[in-house]
Amino acid sequence: AGQDDLRLRKQRFETQLRQVYKHLPAGARMLLEYKFFEPAFYSTDIPDWGTAYAWCLKLGPQAQVLVDLGHHAQGVNIEQIVTFLLDEDRLGGFHFNNRKYADDDLIVGSTNPYELFLVYNELAAAAEGSEPHMRTAVANVAYMIDQSHNIEGKIAPMIASVLNCQEAYARALCVPRAALAEAQAAGAVLRAHTLLTDAYRTDVRPLLAQVREELGVPADPLAAYAASGYEARIANERGTVAQTGGYQ
Repeated sequence: AGQDDLRLRKQRFETQLRQVYKHLPAGARMLLEYKFFEPAFYSTDIPDWGTAYAWCLKLGPQAQVLVDLGHHAQGVNIEQIVTFLLDEDRLGGFHFNNRKYADDDLIVGSTNPYELFLVYNELAAAAEGSEPHMRTAVANVAYMIDQSHNIEGKIAPMIASVLNCQEAYARALCVPRAALAEAQAAGAVLRAHTLLTDAYRTDVRPLLAQVREELGVPADPLAAYAASGYEARIANERGTVAQTGGYQ
């Protein structure tokens, strides 16, 4: 505390955001990412989604919020943030990853796959719903992976991340929307919860493997990558350096 004037810092930051925003070309977007700590532990300039959202409203329609799954305190209801921003047409995109303690940048869906499913459930509900503005908003969301692979290689974890996203999305498409809406309207809490968890427990892997075969790509991307020998080949071509830590 006391390192800087928080109000003046906010005003300076806003001034610079406006400078950048006014130079955006037509069709471009400014995505504001928030993070409540790291690297700063006392104060960050965009500490939460509400701050990012408020600045987006001030800047204009080309400014939207970027949601990084690891940039929240423990237990935050991320899917509620997602659907709020969607409804306001302010969800610009995602940085997909997973966390255990802080911003760990783990493989998305590795420590909390149910959370990833619930996020995709809101996206699927918007895409399948009857509200045109929601369908438009979800169609414009940018999807990115922001992770740090230190001991498990580099490319294979990215493939695993994409597979986890595909599975979460496919399970979200299994949610019976009409039955869920009926249970919610009737206040049948356990019934609504069961409909969601049944969809989450659906094994969609055989279906996804079939879809890949129909597309002419490997049914098991991780196995195909391992069999390709690419990782060993590039290690041989580029050389390796002896490590004293846990990083590859």
